[in-house]
Amino acid sequence: MSSWSEERRRNLAAEAEQRRKNKDADAERSRKEREAEDKRRRDERRKDRDEARAEKAQRRREKAQRRQARAAKREKTLTPGNVYKRGTLLLVALSALASLPAQVLHFVAIHWMLFPIGPAVEGAAWVMAAGTAYADERKLSPWVRWLLRVLSLSAAAFAANINYQYGLSLTEHGVSESNARVAGLGLAAVTLGGPLFFEVRQWVLTLSASTADPKKQAEQKARAKHEKQRRKVFKDIVARQEQLMLAAPYGTLKSEDAFARAWWDVEGAPLGVTANVIADRLDAEADVSAVLAEAERTPERVAVELLLADIFGPEGGDGGSSGTSTATPSGGPRGGTPEGRTALGGKGKRPVRSTADTEASKPLAEADLEAVRKLAAALGGVHRLSARNVREAVGCRNEYALRLRDAVRAEKPEENK
Repeated sequence: MSSWSEERRRNLAAEAEQRRKNKDADAERSRKEREAEDKRRRDERRKDRDEARAEKAQRRREKAQRRQARAAKREKTLTPGNVYKRGTLLLVALSALASLPAQVLHFVAIHWMLFPIGPAVEGAAWVMAAGTAYADERKLSPWVRWLLRVLSLSAAAFAANINYQYGLSLTEHGVSESNARVAGLGLAAVTLGGPLFFEVRQWVLTLSASTADPKKQAEQKARAKHEKQRRKVFKDIVARQEQLMLAAPYGTLKSEDAFARAWWDVEGAPLGVTANVIADRLDAEADVSAVLAEAERTPERVAVELLLADIFGPEGGDGGSSGTSTATPSGGPRGGTPEGRTALGGKGKRPVRSTADTEASKPLAEADLEAVRKLAAALGGVHRLSARNVREAVGCRNEYALRLRDAVRAEKPEENK
């Protein structure tokens, strides 16, 4: 019996311990849930505060942007140009409102059926003024613009005269004569001044548009001057250019490309080059070649060559074992010409004949002369021969080319002019 009671007590104690643990677990779980809920609420409140601050900052930025936009718009609207353009339109509108009732009353006083005449006369002045502005915008012929101006001012002058007469007629309604005259002059002034103000506004806008980009305007003037000068100097080439532009499909050939092709067709050479330019260049090259060939034979060089020839003897001579010359030099300071003498070919050895001396003493071959004659015919005359083109045609050295050129030129002296 005692064992059962003991077992029962132990079971009750275990159940009580288990209930306590469960209660503690529930309490811990409830505590954690409360903490999690509190944290979630804190996060939500923090998030709400952040969103509220962001929205407030965004509203401040939008407000600042709107303020800046209004300031920029106000600054743009109140520029002198906009004030002038809008102010002129306002002045024109006031002029029309002041002059039109007098027109209507004047003609209605005559007969009620004449009511449309007043708006028609006043409207004619404004329609012609608008036509002048449209003609300026479309850059029509000057006579069209001036015709519209004359028509506009004529209608305005007629309306101004009617308004002046109406102002004088106010004396019939008890207005003093001086006041009636002032009223007539005022009506005439606003009637004529409205179209005049609008016309002056149009002139100012046209002139300001033409001077809006001075650099572009200067470029257009320079381009027009260049085109005019080109047509004056190169008439045949410009005519050929226009022919090419007309022959090609529209828009496929550029003007400058057509001019370059026309230059080649007329002058037979690249752009900017003519037959006279080629001839002058060839003559200049020939002169330079001659000067360079002559410059190779300075007095000092001739003296050195003669000295070396005296010491070592000329090439092919029989100076013997002593190496002295057995012949007297035939050039330089001793009375001859320096042909056939050159500097040493090596270090302290004896002088040798250069290729230039060989070319100078070489007889002119008939085949080479014939080649140079054909070259002269192809170039258009012997006066266009130069050492360079002869050298390139024959394939020889400069001295031989000079001799060939001079020989062919000597055959036709009348073409050397």
